[in-house]
Amino acid sequence: MCTDRSVDYIESIRSLGPVCESVYLHFKSLTKEQFVIQYALWFHWTNCTELFLEIFDVLQYTQTTGVALGLMKLTSCLERALGDVYLLIGKDCPFLLRDLLASEQLAVVFGQAVMNVLRVFIGSPYGLNLRNVLWHGFASPKEIPAKYCAMLLFLTAGLGQLLQTYLLQNKCILVHRPYVIFVSLEELDIFPDLNHEAVSIAEELVNLSSFVLKTMIPFWMAALTAFKQSRYADCVILLLPQLEVGLRLLFTTTNKCPNRLLTAESSALYTTFDEMLAKHLDNEELNQLPAVLEEPAMEFLWDFLNHQEGPRIRDRLSHGEINLEAFPREVANQIVAFAITLLCRFSDEDMFAFKEHMVIKPLMNCASCYCSRFHPVPRLKKQVLECMKSIHLWPELPTVPEERVQTIKGLEGNTEASTLIFMISEILSQLHQYIPQNCCSSDDPINNVLTERLLIELCDIRISTLYSPRPVLEILVVLRKISTRCHQVSEQVIASTELRYKQWMNKTLRSRQRHNYLRMLSSIKFLSPVLRLILVLMTVELVNIHLVCKKNPSDYQQYLKFLKSVLQYTENLVTYTSPEKNKWDETLELTNKTLIKIKRMSDRKLMLMQLTT
Repeated sequence: MCTDRSVDYIESIRSLGPVCESVYLHFKSLTKEQFVIQYALWFHWTNCTELFLEIFDVLQYTQTTGVALGLMKLTSCLERALGDVYLLIGKDCPFLLRDLLASEQLAVVFGQAVMNVLRVFIGSPYGLNLRNVLWHGFASPKEIPAKYCAMLLFLTAGLGQLLQTYLLQNKCILVHRPYVIFVSLEELDIFPDLNHEAVSIAEELVNLSSFVLKTMIPFWMAALTAFKQSRYADCVILLLPQLEVGLRLLFTTTNKCPNRLLTAESSALYTTFDEMLAKHLDNEELNQLPAVLEEPAMEFLWDFLNHQEGPRIRDRLSHGEINLEAFPREVANQIVAFAITLLCRFSDEDMFAFKEHMVIKPLMNCASCYCSRFHPVPRLKKQVLECMKSIHLWPELPTVPEERVQTIKGLEGNTEASTLIFMISEILSQLHQYIPQNCCSSDDPINNVLTERLLIELCDIRISTLYSPRPVLEILVVLRKISTRCHQVSEQVIASTELRYKQWMNKTLRSRQRHNYLRMLSSIKFLSPVLRLILVLMTVELVNIHLVCKKNPSDYQQYLKFLKSVLQYTENLVTYTSPEKNKWDETLELTNKTLIKIKRMSDRKLMLMQLTT
């Protein structure tokens, strides 16, 4: 891998300046038709030809915000395309653009000299570092000359020519990775839909709010204009760096480190979202920004930017993972609405009239009560409720008459199942000791409706998610795996029951299959209460999740071991209830052993609770 020491960045910038100016003037001399004829073909390798043609249009009018926007889109698209080329060679793709540009693999395709030139512009903090300077909001609109955008446009076309030569020589085809698609957009539906009046008020707020640096006002205005014009990707690309700038201003003020406001030097630590959203500063002191923003705003930022199961908008946009033409309005609406609430909250002016405005007040209310949706805690809540809905379908499944089940030898009376249900009832009674009094309670293991209501009420309890300690996250991983397995078991039971009933009615089951089917129907009677018990157990543990931090190391390991034993049980259930295995007798035996373990743990917890009261 080529290192930063191998390039003289200062001298390279000096010598490349006149070249950039010549390229820029060359493009200015071309008509759009001439540019398309000469260059369009060489942008095909990026999978974003239209984007590069649009950047040519921007250069003709030299609009400052347009140049910055074009550079941000160009660098993200270029990073994605270079990653595709890297994968063509058969290697795992590095995550960062600077690593791609320093790789020996791409130097083989494009030549080391070309890669070094790219590193001067976008691949190293010792060079111009245009990508990071723009994406992190360190440059105002007038600070980035259009000639640099022209030069990168020219270099991209040159890369296309070099790549075509490589592909022809090696007889291979460049395949592009599919774009990331935002699924479950309803989960991102937090703020009301913004109308023209709301955006107009936002434009007023930009000029009044102390959250906005005056030099950055053109970026804010361009972002809001893009939203009105339904250019949602452009809107978010322009707005995210400005949110970072505003938060950096708050961060440096509240933490009394004003020297970090405009830091973008290669020798200093960048103050970016990652540092600003962290619990501690780099000197281990407590970050004061979360206290100023307050938990709802912090959870929103973590959800939309950081959590792995969230949209991670900034990462995905800046690394070229999203199709800009198909960027959803729903996502842009959330970012703009959140930005408006920050404009209102942080200002030297009296914003009362704005906050109480009929289109702004609902936004402020939504922001003030936001709860995380993509932290492992809410993800587990969602899993539990989805699993319960699946189990809730069991009583509606088609089955043969009950008397047919009773005719099978070994199923008469099913005393073992009755014993299991009694044990489940005992455990549920003990669990109620840990359930908040305002929640409904029932130790009836058969009552689906009451169990579902209890789970809904437990899942409505707010649990702090910001800066979850490692033990909490470790327990959450196990609980989520248990929930996933329970849901898998439920879906398998539903599928098998429906299939076997159809086969029974069509008389296509062999004798052994009929016997096994009836055993399955008998087993469902105890399996449903067991799964519901596990869901209640998990949710009660979730509600009290932060208590794990108070356990001593020995108790914590014992508790973790217990949860992993429940996980092992659910994994075995997945195997035993699969269509390939159908081991219903073994399921009964396995369940009995697991319930005994759960009962012992419950007895122990109850005894400890009584001793401490």
